[in-house]
Amino acid sequence: MAIVEDRVRRGLVPGSVVSVTGIPWTPALKAARERGVLNRLPMFSEITEHGVRWPNGTEQRADVILWTTGFRSSLDHLAPLQIREEGGGIVMAGKLATQVSRDPRIHLVGYGPSASTIGANRAGGAAARELAAYLGLA
Repeated sequence: MAIVEDRVRRGLVPGSVVSVTGIPWTPALKAARERGVLNRLPMFSEITEHGVRWPNGTEQRADVILWTTGFRSSLDHLAPLQIREEGGGIVMAGKLATQVSRDPRIHLVGYGPSASTIGANRAGGAAARELAAYLGLA
């Protein structure tokens, strides 16, 4: 928090608190890692037709994308997916309006009505359940 505060006091772009502190290894996250269902990786550089790619060329297949937007609609990096409408917005669907209408494999938590801590928490759960159902896992 102090690093982020220092940046904004100097007029610099703050970055996220998580970018400075990292995400703590809670007991639930440790258990998921031990079960083999969580493998943290750095941010990918590109979304491809069948998944994602990192700067070193490594690719990973991805059937769905659950994107937590960070409470802002800065989504220009998703432009290749062509999910925006003519007016610049994105038509959202799903139980709590996190599902991209043009591509139901993509959910944006933190965009639109889920752009609050309470909204994102509820919407994240709803999006995860909707994606699990989409994949036939629920």
